[in-house]
Amino acid sequence: MNRNLHRRVEVCFPIESAKLRQRVVEDLELYLKDNTNAWELLQDGTYKKVEPDGGPRLAAQLQLVEKYAH
Repeated sequence: MNRNLHRRVEVCFPIESAKLRQRVVEDLELYLKDNTNAWELLQDGTYKKVEPDGGPRLAAQLQLVEKYAH
């Protein structure tokens, strides 16, 4: 998997609303649990696809679309 690391723009800003801050934290935690579409960056700079460990499959983007579509 190729990553654009040369023409990339990163943005950082404070989230002052406690409610929105909690939403961001919960969404990021969901991404960390993703075992369907996630890739892990290894020490040598290569990526390895994350495989489900026998538990239920979790696709973070699908769950977030379903959660916020309503």
